[in-house]
Amino acid sequence: MSPEDVRKVSGCGKPLSPVDSRSGAPNIGRVCAYVLVAEDDEKQAELIRRSLLSEGHTAAVVHDGRAALEEVRRNRPDLVVLDLMLPVVDGFGVCRALRENDDVPVLMLTARSTEDDVLLGLELGADDYMTKPYSPRELMARVRTVLRRAGRPPGGLRGDPVVRAAGIAVDPLRHTVLCDGSPVDCTPGEYEILLAMAAEPERVFSRRQLLHHTRGLDRASTERAIDVHIMNLRKKIEADPRRPTRLVTVFGVGYKLRGDRA
Repeated sequence: MSPEDVRKVSGCGKPLSPVDSRSGAPNIGRVCAYVLVAEDDEKQAELIRRSLLSEGHTAAVVHDGRAALEEVRRNRPDLVVLDLMLPVVDGFGVCRALRENDDVPVLMLTARSTEDDVLLGLELGADDYMTKPYSPRELMARVRTVLRRAGRPPGGLRGDPVVRAAGIAVDPLRHTVLCDGSPVDCTPGEYEILLAMAAEPERVFSRRQLLHHTRGLDRASTERAIDVHIMNLRKKIEADPRRPTRLVTVFGVGYKLRGDRA
């Protein structure tokens, strides 16, 4: 893809790397981020681009899925705002390809608002999901939330120790998860669920409570989305996801993380 295929306009200088090249630590103190907008509707893309610039971010725009994947490989954005109905490679295909070897946060946009579409997007690793039409203010609020979850410790946790439960160790400063000492790759939503549950082992969380931790209560969220996150987490931390011993269901109420390895 030639440079002309991507429009980059900086609100704060050149695109910032999500990782400090000297220390390998996240650039958690930055004000702005490099956001890739993958949207085939040029008017919508321009509206999103201008909104991002007004927030102080750097924006790049592409209009098909293949160009989006190429731009991610070339410059690795801090966030991808991804329209579902892209030509060449659709949004689901882009998200699936990204999750094979990258953990860049993804905010999906679509006119398709069925619950099955929302759940499929989450299963593929999208971090949030917005249905059209939406207001620019709401979109920018979601962008801020996803960037905060992906690159900054939760508020109030700076300096706190690692939280541990059921063989799980969640480090809110380094934003890492270990299971029996081995690294676990989590989406930002999965990370927030584990952090909340590990901080209060044996507490039973309702789906609604966990939904608040992952994305807040909004019109596009569904409590079934939590079941998808839990299913994906069990695949990563359980020896047998069908018979979980760490992240267990409390029937009729919700979920809890065991306080030990029982």
